[in-house]
Amino acid sequence: MSTPILQFGTSRFLQAHADLFVSEAMEAGKALGPITVVQTSGDPARAGRIGALSAPEGFPVIIRGLEEGRPVERELRVRSVARSLSTSSDWAEVRRIFVEEARVVLSNTGDKGYALIEGDSVDGVPRSFPMKLLALLHARFRGGAMPLTILPCELISRNGEVLRDLIVDHASRHVPDATFVSWLSERVIWGNTLVDRIVSEPIEPAGAVAEPYALWAIERQPGLTIPCEHPAIKVVDDLTPYERLKLHILNLGHTVLADRWLKDARPEAECVKEILADAAIRTELEAIYAQEVVPGFRQHGLGDEAEVYVATTLERFRNPTLDHRLRDIAGNHAEKIVRRIIGFKDWCPGVAMPKLSAIAGR
Repeated sequence: MSTPILQFGTSRFLQAHADLFVSEAMEAGKALGPITVVQTSGDPARAGRIGALSAPEGFPVIIRGLEEGRPVERELRVRSVARSLSTSSDWAEVRRIFVEEARVVLSNTGDKGYALIEGDSVDGVPRSFPMKLLALLHARFRGGAMPLTILPCELISRNGEVLRDLIVDHASRHVPDATFVSWLSERVIWGNTLVDRIVSEPIEPAGAVAEPYALWAIERQPGLTIPCEHPAIKVVDDLTPYERLKLHILNLGHTVLADRWLKDARPEAECVKEILADAAIRTELEAIYAQEVVPGFRQHGLGDEAEVYVATTLERFRNPTLDHRLRDIAGNHAEKIVRRIIGFKDWCPGVAMPKLSAIAGR
């Protein structure tokens, strides 16, 4: 079976987002086709997930939360994953699929997924995701140089452009072929994307629990290929407003709550809905939104949009059916502060942000 969609990353987020969307679109005849999922970490603890992702019966995604103010819970089966491989044990097959089958490449490799490893190279099986991708792109170039769309889903501003610049830079140093470097810039479409869905917990060995709200915004550009048509996928002219609202309202709010959870040494299993049951913490978050965040957006002409998104975000945070644990949100906390809070302060010079400044330490 040919798989025109190749996905790097086995996260529960992708299971309840891209994998689910493609599965539903396949049922309606509106998808490019099925997915090959590739584990890039080689983590043996996730070995069971690899096989479960491509099981013929699919894997479950439970949608749980509020829709138009009414509680909903439904279980869906995701059957879009036809193969699941690992770069550590299936590199030759991953390379074949990348060269011969892929039309769209997805990635969600975590907060440090673009980090390089000292001494890494394109020879053998590279260790870092960027070097793996470079090696695979070079193989595709040598195998016919067919066009390709890459849609990274990492929470990095202008993620497609960032990944493109990283790969082109390393291609110029590790694969000194000017024609290949030109192909990377001219024939590979690097899509800027934004993903937005709270996926609160995994189901073992594969599957996830997620809220009803979902958005996958992809910035329009010539030659772009999307994996499927789906109500949650929006191809937009400018990604910036969607990106800023999500990063500096929903994600920023998560980091504010995680910071309080860490500093107060609150219960290990505490969830977002539970910490917001504390009236003082809820009032503090609402004040940060009203007095620091919305004024920052208003400086950029997005005040009204920010107020609406704040209200939606607070409702999502208080979803009584999702167990979104703060210990998960607190992972890579320092890096998240830089992107979500310091990045917002830098974007909005002159706007007073005493509470956010205290969290950021500046």
